[in-house]
Amino acid sequence: MPGANPPRYIRWRLPLLIAAAVLILLVPFLLVREWTTYSHEADERVQHSLQVEATAQRLHALVREIDSLAFAISGGADGPHLRRRLELDLAELDPALDRLASLTRDNPDQQQLIGRMRTLVRQREDLVRTLTSGHATPEQRTGAAEEMYGRYQIRDLFLEFIQNEYTLLTGRSSYADVQRSRASWLALAALLGQVLLTGGVFWLLYRQEARRTASEAELARASARALAVLQTVREPIVLLDAQQRVLMHNAAFSELYGTEGNEDSHQERLQDVGSGAWDDPVVLQRLADVLSRDRELWDYEHVQRTTDGQTRTMLINARRMQLPDRADEVVLMTVSDITAQKAAQQRIADLNRQLEGKIEQVSEVNRELEAFSYSVSHDLRAPLRHVAGFADKLSRHLGDSLDDRGRHYLDVISNSARRMSSLIDDLLVYSRLGRSALKLQAVDMQSLAEEAKAVLDTNRIVDAEETGRPLHRIEWRIAPLPIVVADENMMRQLWLNLLGNAVKYSAHSEPAVIEVGCEPTPEGGHHFTVRDNGVGFDMAYAGKLFGVFQRLHKASEYPGTGIGLASVRRVLARHGGRIWAESEPGKGATFHFVLPPQDSADPGSVIA
Repeated sequence: MPGANPPRYIRWRLPLLIAAAVLILLVPFLLVREWTTYSHEADERVQHSLQVEATAQRLHALVREIDSLAFAISGGADGPHLRRRLELDLAELDPALDRLASLTRDNPDQQQLIGRMRTLVRQREDLVRTLTSGHATPEQRTGAAEEMYGRYQIRDLFLEFIQNEYTLLTGRSSYADVQRSRASWLALAALLGQVLLTGGVFWLLYRQEARRTASEAELARASARALAVLQTVREPIVLLDAQQRVLMHNAAFSELYGTEGNEDSHQERLQDVGSGAWDDPVVLQRLADVLSRDRELWDYEHVQRTTDGQTRTMLINARRMQLPDRADEVVLMTVSDITAQKAAQQRIADLNRQLEGKIEQVSEVNRELEAFSYSVSHDLRAPLRHVAGFADKLSRHLGDSLDDRGRHYLDVISNSARRMSSLIDDLLVYSRLGRSALKLQAVDMQSLAEEAKAVLDTNRIVDAEETGRPLHRIEWRIAPLPIVVADENMMRQLWLNLLGNAVKYSAHSEPAVIEVGCEPTPEGGHHFTVRDNGVGFDMAYAGKLFGVFQRLHKASEYPGTGIGLASVRRVLARHGGRIWAESEPGKGATFHFVLPPQDSADPGSVIA
């Protein structure tokens, strides 16, 4: 359509023509300069190789001259002139080696040979001084001469060095030839490229007109498609100018607010649309700020009465945009009907308030039940102590006059009192686990498990000594356990109950094997396991396992109050965790419990 952005190939037409002209003029110049550069580099490399060769030949000649002077002096032709010349030659050795090393510093192989040369030259220098020394014996001079042309022969090293330079020179010459040949081919390719580029420019100019016609037709079709999509969208959409006049809107806007058409035939003001549905100063001011202050209106809720007589809650979004056929910017506004959603949210809020009231009622009942349980348990302790105490006094008072039946009756009273006392103690512990505030801190589960193990082992030893029964052997396998954030006293009670449960129900296994392990969970918590090889239980009754006073075995076989596992579940519930068990009759049991990360603990708990 008119004013639309031109296709990319039209926008890039002038830069492409300029680039083609630059290439046609610049390529030959660059190729000539490249050929000159390659030739110059090749000449420099050849000169460098020749210079290295000359320096090496000079050093070799210097070494031979030093050898000749040394043999002349040692043979009897000694004189100040020969010795001065020998000293000058010896002094020139190091500078010559340094020059050679500097010329070949970019060649590691030659540098290695120069290092060997330097070592041999040093050793030959010592031999030369031995030959020319007036204090050397004939045998020393003869040995020095033999070593100079034996172990410290330097001629082969010089020949290898010079041969390497010849090889390098040959390679560099070949490289220079290849570069010259390549430059020639590049020149030919550049000429062909110039012809192709020139033809391409003419072809591009020829194709412009045809492409322009096709692009205009495609733009017209795209505009029609965009308009069709706009009219099909079920969400009301409208364009407003700076005076908040309706420039265009879709069919959904017309259906909702009773407007006709979608073109700006009369440019009705927004506040007059929909029988005053938009006649709200706050909304109009916010829409004006979108253009004047470059603001965006996001999810603004507006309650309005539409032409169908219904009151609706509309969600308004607006932002400024630039149309291709206008110089000034306009406001694009979309409207969403969220009346049903708001009603659902209100219903959910009402239900949540009702639920909170029910939760508070249940919490109050739980608190009253816990207080009642604590009070009853506490008040039962005094009369229970009286029963146990007077039964003991009666037993001592009657002494030997007490018959077997009377003694049996008193034993039943004492045992029942002790069992009742233990039951009350467990009830008090269970009640405190629900009433006391959590005191979260870093807790070493390894230390608590070891502490519970030590307590249980001590109790077993004392029980064996009192009853005279042999000590039941237990094999403990406690894996490394982590440090968690929890209430230390509650965790201590948890380990005592779980490990004590494992010890109790594996009493008939010899030896008993109790394993404790831990693995991290994907959420960042910890998964603990306590496994034993005891009597086990039927999984059909697993639902009763963690209930208060629930027992899966007879009290005569395995003593207990039926509150220990219920206390464990309450501890874990206070920490936001959970517990379950897996077992088979006669194959032991495995208790699993999970402690979540610290932020998953009981949100209602008081952290001291």
